[in-house]
Amino acid sequence: MCGRYSLTTPVESLRRLFEFPELPNLAPRYNVAPTQEAPVVRRGDDGDSHLALLRWGLIPSWAKDRTIASRLINARAETVATTNAFRAAFKSRRCLVLADGFYEWRTEGDRRQPHRIVRADGGAFAMAGLWESWRDKAGDTVLESFTIITTEANALVKTIHARMPVILDAHDHAAWLGSPAIEERRALLRPCPPEMLHAYRVGPRVNSPRNDDAACIAAAPPAEMPRLL
Repeated sequence: MCGRYSLTTPVESLRRLFEFPELPNLAPRYNVAPTQEAPVVRRGDDGDSHLALLRWGLIPSWAKDRTIASRLINARAETVATTNAFRAAFKSRRCLVLADGFYEWRTEGDRRQPHRIVRADGGAFAMAGLWESWRDKAGDTVLESFTIITTEANALVKTIHARMPVILDAHDHAAWLGSPAIEERRALLRPCPPEMLHAYRVGPRVNSPRNDDAACIAAAPPAEMPRLL
């Protein structure tokens, strides 16, 4: 799964990479957590890419209330086209979830050690996402939300966790947002090459969603080696 990620890349770099016209004031995010707002890029009515702030944790339009969101922070690539909660969005409401790192935890002894996975070149990337618009029964509240699609882990991430977010190649952004062909979209939902990524240990500060500062992405000291007797 993908339960935390970061986006610290300057806005101008994001605009060049993802080609959106908005000029948002985006503060660096070191520890984005479910239920929080985060930037995504989606296709507008004008056919162009636009940036929007959506809530992480998908709320389908048919949901009775928003509590379902906590269970829908991820969608499995293998079933996203057929699962009731996701199939409508997979057909017509896809987005790019902007990030420059994501976190996974590995059990080491009696504790879970967090790792941050980033591009080997340090750049930002897009995770394949879906978005929905939900209105409460009274019609007074409209929430737009998103989920991140996950797939089986590549050889690098597999040493930490069994699954990973679908990271799209830059050349595939337009196809993900705009292709009407379901098989073309499905073909994009695959693990990225392991050589594209780099993983490193971070400290326990990232464990709490209340923490959102540069210390969350700081490298942790190397694991202690067993002492020789």
